[in-house]
Amino acid sequence: MPALGLTLRILLPFAAGYFISYMLRSVNAVIAPELSHSLALDAAALGGLTSVYFLTFALFQLPLGLLLDRYGPRRVEAVLLLIAAGGAALFASSHDLNGLIIGRALIGLGVSACLMASFQLINQWFPADKIPAMNGWILASGGLGALSATRPVEMALSLTDWRGVMWGLAVLTLAVAALIGLTTPERHTPQRERLGALLAGIVTVFRDAYFWRIVPLVMATQAAFLAIQGLWAGPWFRDVAGLDRLGVANHLLLIAVAMVCGFLLIGQMASRLNRFGIPLVWISLLGMSVFMLAQFGLVLEWLSLTLPLWLLFGFFGSSSILSYPLLSRYFPHHLTGRVNTSINLLVFASAFAVQWLMGGVIAIWSSGDHSGYDPRGYQVAFGLMLAVQVLAFIWFIFGLRRKEPVYGQ
Repeated sequence: MPALGLTLRILLPFAAGYFISYMLRSVNAVIAPELSHSLALDAAALGGLTSVYFLTFALFQLPLGLLLDRYGPRRVEAVLLLIAAGGAALFASSHDLNGLIIGRALIGLGVSACLMASFQLINQWFPADKIPAMNGWILASGGLGALSATRPVEMALSLTDWRGVMWGLAVLTLAVAALIGLTTPERHTPQRERLGALLAGIVTVFRDAYFWRIVPLVMATQAAFLAIQGLWAGPWFRDVAGLDRLGVANHLLLIAVAMVCGFLLIGQMASRLNRFGIPLVWISLLGMSVFMLAQFGLVLEWLSLTLPLWLLFGFFGSSSILSYPLLSRYFPHHLTGRVNTSINLLVFASAFAVQWLMGGVIAIWSSGDHSGYDPRGYQVAFGLMLAVQVLAFIWFIFGLRRKEPVYGQ
């Protein structure tokens, strides 16, 4: 275990990277009304624009795994964040939908390493029993980023417009890139495998039966969490719960606080319970079950329980992240980068499809008025996503083994 000073030098720059990535991911939930009004975007167009982040994020995951295993997390993340800063600047300066889409796509590409690079760095520096807790601290920084994209952004909108907010995020992203590149300690042994061997490692991951037993449930729950928290929660509060703009921002803030608590406490509890012999997989499954129950209440529109349901949604939305260290320690150590980015490829490709398709479903009930959408659209969209999660949960449970398998068996 590194000393405290070194631990901070390892964690803080990468925590800042994940903070800014989550802020960029979530900011559209607050600026959506201004963005929609400025460019006359309907629900489908808004969903498509916002979800492009997930598409480029997902498409870069397999190359990212190769780059992380070959060049290490510090160099890869610092360079990619420069691209994210450029994307935020383009988004801020664009006056048509095409420019916004390209800017959002560059943001997704640029922040695609923030979590996976952090996980790899932690795997390099910390003992196995500390990894879930360390991952939890990184995840908590993302929750703080989501928190900062709520009420603080709403307050910023009283001083500037959505373009000014995006320019500020571009500058902040540039500063974080410099922080990572200049201050993070290096502990990476470059992979000397040829390209063919590196690609063969990806094939090994995707051909493994245990990988495909776990990942569909991770895909479904994370896609729902990312798509809803990153965009559709804000419009839901406006159109279903009937809140004004300040009320929406305040509720999003509370969800983000619940996320931070979930990121911190779930990782810490998992580390402790795992030392007492409780498998990581059971802890993750319990959290995902509560997450789905919260969505069930939202689908049924239990408005008297609006805030408790959304707080459960935020707190337990990260439960499936525990599957990352579960699969990382199942596969050989030299495949860590490719294992994590393979999961991320599938998760963020799913999030892209879900966020966009939810917009399409909601738009079916839209009257064309950009000031709001019919609550029935949210009910159908959220319900369809919950049904997919339930099917993935059943698939996982039927293949569950009493003990975690050994790689290759």
